[in-house]
Amino acid sequence: MHMRYRIQSWLAVSLLFICLAATSLAQAADPLPSWNDGPTKDAITGFVEKVTKKGSADFVPENQRIAAFDNDGTLWSEQPLYFQFIYGRDQVRKMAPKHPEWKTEEPFASILKGDTKKVLASGEAGLMKVIAATHANMTAEEFRANAADWLKTARHPKTKRPYTEMIYQPMLELLDYLRANGFKTFIVSGGGADFIRVFAEQAYGIPPDQVVGTSLRAKYEVRDGKPVIVKQPEINLVDDKEGKPVGIHQYIGQRPIFVAGNSDGDYQMLEWATAGDGPRFGIILHHTDGKREWAYDRDSHIGQLNKGLDDAGKKGWTVIDMQKDWKTVFPPSKQ
Repeated sequence: MHMRYRIQSWLAVSLLFICLAATSLAQAADPLPSWNDGPTKDAITGFVEKVTKKGSADFVPENQRIAAFDNDGTLWSEQPLYFQFIYGRDQVRKMAPKHPEWKTEEPFASILKGDTKKVLASGEAGLMKVIAATHANMTAEEFRANAADWLKTARHPKTKRPYTEMIYQPMLELLDYLRANGFKTFIVSGGGADFIRVFAEQAYGIPPDQVVGTSLRAKYEVRDGKPVIVKQPEINLVDDKEGKPVGIHQYIGQRPIFVAGNSDGDYQMLEWATAGDGPRFGIILHHTDGKREWAYDRDSHIGQLNKGLDDAGKKGWTVIDMQKDWKTVFPPSKQ
């Protein structure tokens, strides 16, 4: 009887171990564990499987497996304001004691008063003044140090998380999944390339040379016997809307076969990339989750999604419904 009890116990433990092992293997086999099962997840994995299967009619060689992702609103949040805009605002406030003229000069006066609507209403001319003051007339190393210091201490006004924790866990998994299948992943953003390069490798695993973004002109100088690159207060490339395909052409050199965005600022990139020959895949992230993140699209002051939402079906783009398709939004906080 004692022996029989031991055998039964052994069998029970063995069965439990097998079940746990099977569960662990099933979880490990899922490359996108933060995505809910359904048509969106199936569309992504189905595309990757067909373009990476040798002998398939849709097989794409590794040197052509280019994936391009917008950043603001696609890889990390963009509400209530673009995070780089908040950086510029904070830099103006930091620099203000040395610029008493800013108390009456727009858009600096409105920034110092906290009147964001008036700052945004100043348009491109106002934005260029802020960029010239906070991003230009300094070396690339000085800018990088300023941005890195800000990212270490700045916190999101709603979540109180560091901005580098406002990244999307499902997108991190997607980037890893693509790279594991021979894709080279790029950021193609309307945000500043130099700003994104400060954190992109640590946050997303995307190195600086795979970041395309809006950029200022720069020039080479020798300062105190040291050669440096100095950022100039003039726009080199606005990597937004029609500028995105141009930026891809100039800095990547081939059309991506996989492209992801979230707003009408990404429309031309999606349109151009998915119009290429062979298999193509376009994603639009639709912000539908007002509880875990934000819900916005057509009338938003940030990341407006109108035409892209209307045309996604006829263009063959997959729309991610954040609320329905994602089990979680942000990674666990490191705080």
